[in-house]
Amino acid sequence: MNIYITTGTIEFLKRVKEKNPEEKMVLMAKADGALLFHETAGETVFKQPRRYEAIESRGELVDNGYVVMYHIPITDEGRPLFEYQLKVENWLFGNEPGLYTLRALRPLSSRAYMIITIWEKETLYEKWQKSNTPLVEKIKNGLGYSQQPSVFESSPYIQKYTIQE
Repeated sequence: MNIYITTGTIEFLKRVKEKNPEEKMVLMAKADGALLFHETAGETVFKQPRRYEAIESRGELVDNGYVVMYHIPITDEGRPLFEYQLKVENWLFGNEPGLYTLRALRPLSSRAYMIITIWEKETLYEKWQKSNTPLVEKIKNGLGYSQQPSVFESSPYIQKYTIQE
């Protein structure tokens, strides 16, 4: 599955989504910006998207919820181990209450892998986060990255959005 992401104002991205009702698109916003997430087997309508390939996928895209995006810059040497662990291990998320969607994405036009989760609401994500090891720490510890600091190209970071209808 191909994933494309573009950014812009909410108004502009809303028009793009409305012009393409047959496409699977989700509009997400936060205080300082918005993005449009397009999932398709084909090409995108976006002019200059960030391009990804889904290597792990659970659940369907939904039109409401709280989105947490983990950006994980991995070196070229670390990519095979990282992808192997994503495909084989089930340590990312189990059947968490309120978790609608999970996408683990291989970058095709950037350097950072992305793990996207869509939750029913922010409080369910926060409850999961408080009762579990943070995902970035799971990645470091579960893959032995604490022994191999060169696997990360730079520090992982998180972005949080709310889905806009």
